[in-house]
Amino acid sequence: MNKAFVKESDDEPLSTLPEMPAGVRNYITPAGYQHMQIELQHLLESRRFATAKDGDDHDTDLIVDSSEIQVREIEQRIHYLQTRLEKAEIIDPSAHAAEQQIFFGASVTYGNEKDEQHTVMIVGLDELDPTNGKISWLSPVAQALLNAFEGDSVKLETPAGDEELHILTVLYPPIVEPDVDGAGLTNKSVE
Repeated sequence: MNKAFVKESDDEPLSTLPEMPAGVRNYITPAGYQHMQIELQHLLESRRFATAKDGDDHDTDLIVDSSEIQVREIEQRIHYLQTRLEKAEIIDPSAHAAEQQIFFGASVTYGNEKDEQHTVMIVGLDELDPTNGKISWLSPVAQALLNAFEGDSVKLETPAGDEELHILTVLYPPIVEPDVDGAGLTNKSVE
């Protein structure tokens, strides 16, 4: 079997997680931080359920092996989340709500030389979701955009050559606060 599909040891993570480059701060938005906390609480509850279930059902080796793998995956994700949350630096982008300069947390619409428009939100590595327009502040596009202003043009260095990006709009999200019952997030408008 190809080594790419075989786990080398039990200590290896079972899924690929984004690595924080050495010496780089772990910036995160308040909403991203809260999302990770909610996921951590859910996993802690799942771990309790999985370990309790593991003690109840030893009918077959397959069930035990499956349960052990599930608990190990949960443990790895819990460890990952705890480590990342401990090192996280929460940056509230709403502090820049009235500004047209691009900082962490900005939602930026830009055009390129092909007359295509793209909207991206510059977020932390743990919030990365390119399919929904959330790009890491460490990405080449974000690095080209950061500190520029609405109306500016910036140079994006690509393997195919330099590309000019024209910044059309810069927006910041409203302040996000937890619900009173802690079940989720609510938006608070900034006036």
